Amino acid sequence: MITTSDILHGKILIVDDQEANILLLDQMLRGAGYDAITSTMDPEKVCELHLLNRYDLILLDLQMPGMDGFQVMENLKEIEAGGYLPVLVITAQPEHKLRALNAGAKDFVSKPFDLAEVLIRVHNMLEVRLLHLETKRLYDRVTAEQKMSERLLLNALPYSIVEHLKGRPMATTGSFTELITESFAEVTVLFADLLEFTAFSEGASGEVLVGVLKDISNRFDSSGGDPGLDRSRSIGDAYLASIGLSDAVAIQTIRAAQKAMDVVEALDRFNEHSRFKLKVRIGLETGAALAAVANGDTLYDL
Repeated sequence: MITTSDILHGKILIVDDQEANILLLDQMLRGAGYDAITSTMDPEKVCELHLLNRYDLILLDLQMPGMDGFQVMENLKEIEAGGYLPVLVITAQPEHKLRALNAGAKDFVSKPFDLAEVLIRVHNMLEVRLLHLETKRLYDRVTAEQKMSERLLLNALPYSIVEHLKGRPMATTGSFTELITESFAEVTVLFADLLEFTAFSEGASGEVLVGVLKDISNRFDSSGGDPGLDRSRSIGDAYLASIGLSDAVAIQTIRAAQKAMDVVEALDRFNEHSRFKLKVRIGLETGAALAAVANGDTLYDL
């Protein structure tokens, strides 16, 4: 959420070749509570200043000697990521308003200045700009988390399936690698989930969480030692182990139950030496498994 405090702390640049206009705008804005205001009378410095400070709003005069406001906006387009120009143009020429909006400006104020109009337009512009940045941050975060989830899922694939498929030749037609599949009649998967882990994570630092998960995962990996158990992997607070990829079906359930008891005992040993008293939920699932490789990416479904 964007608060009034966020808006008042928004970074503002005033660009005008008339010092009197800069002083008047600066006084108006500071009187309304804005506290991050800078200015320049040189339009050629705007892009450099924006690269250094990434302003949330640029109050830009259109008529200036040497380089006018329209050229400044064209230059800003080349450096403003996402194509959003945080520009509020200042003009005394009504015919310039439409041209300025077409050039990328988001709004305008007219000369001579009207205090109420300036403050309303500045407030609205800053609010929209900050919402735009917040939306972009959230989008980038979701995208990054999605990519991380995909990588974690790939890392959790049963090791023996991945190694087996890697050893099979893949038929290639042009630049496309055909789908290669391998089916397993019956596989048992053990799933261990730490209970109420979300509540636990809210009260612990990232460093503590990583340490706890690593410790528990290592204890789970080292428990049992049954050669019929496929390589185990962890995903956050979840733990997977597959059984029966290369062994007789008849002993899968026994091995799965033994591994489940080993996991519970491993967590009990962890709790004995830790101030975090965690519990685990165990699940067992038996069914047909299908693995595939398409264009170099390993897929797995149970």
